[in-house]
Amino acid sequence: MPDFWEHPKEAQAQMKKIKDLQQWIDGYRDVEQAVDELGTAFEFIKEGLVEEEELDALYADALGKIEALELRNMLRREEDKLGVVLKINSGAGGTESQDWASMLMRMYMRWCEKHGYKTSVANLLDGDEAGIKSCTINVEGDFAYGYLKSENGVHRLVRVSPYNAQGKRMTSFASVFVTPLVDDTIEVKVEPALLSWDTFRSGGAGGQNVNKVESGVRLRYQFTDPYTGEKEEILIENTETRDQPKNKENALRQLRSILYDKELQHRMQEQAKVEAGKMKIEWGSQIRSYVFDDRRVKDHRTGFQTSDVNGVMDGDIDGFIKAYLMEFAKDEDAE
Repeated sequence: MPDFWEHPKEAQAQMKKIKDLQQWIDGYRDVEQAVDELGTAFEFIKEGLVEEEELDALYADALGKIEALELRNMLRREEDKLGVVLKINSGAGGTESQDWASMLMRMYMRWCEKHGYKTSVANLLDGDEAGIKSCTINVEGDFAYGYLKSENGVHRLVRVSPYNAQGKRMTSFASVFVTPLVDDTIEVKVEPALLSWDTFRSGGAGGQNVNKVESGVRLRYQFTDPYTGEKEEILIENTETRDQPKNKENALRQLRSILYDKELQHRMQEQAKVEAGKMKIEWGSQIRSYVFDDRRVKDHRTGFQTSDVNGVMDGDIDGFIKAYLMEFAKDEDAE
């Protein structure tokens, strides 16, 4: 088509489809090559031409590639391929809960770094003494939502708190909210008449870090649920950059993501009514416990657990993600 690039939006959508198909082809070829190499090595070991350690390494490599492809096959829903708006709120409990929220923020940032996802902190509210009260992180990259949707819910920490003089075990909670980060291919209707804006100065406590210009933006959107008629005000703050127009653009993107997520939740609730015995979609329920003294992190939905607490807090959460997707993704796909 000679006029292909004369319609940039349609062309971009088509190129994304081609890219997605190419990733499946490349993944299949990688698996095929790994299995062929393993088969050849198995023949060679009989003749003493390959060491057993080398065969074990090739087996582990082939198994890893097969499992990675199988896991991606679980992500077939329209929203799975999108990025993520990840919001973390500390629970009641003051400094201990705020410290726990900051630990979760670091865990997800490290996971994103290891998987090559681009992150940007859209908003951050520091704790009173340590940690954070809340943060909003945008995660951009293919299938970020598909993988991180497993993290939506309440995360529970049990440890001897460094902030407790008696050295007692304390329990803290933090909530993680995961919303698809919409792109230009997703149509979401925003009514301009329901929008209003405030601006404020964003920056540190003083000195060189104070922003003298009101670059921070606060968006308010008067939303009425089309299914229930319930009204609510959606409030979004963005202090990501020192450029007010850019912050407005980012806040609008977050609004579109929230509205899109509300529609998804409605669909899931309707499906849950039809298949009540299958998968309970309890947004906001306690999903995972991190017990530091017992060296145990356990997911209450799948039963998956590990003793590698330090690894988990350093971003090694793929085992939890995989267990969730393998157990629940087929039920989701049935919708």
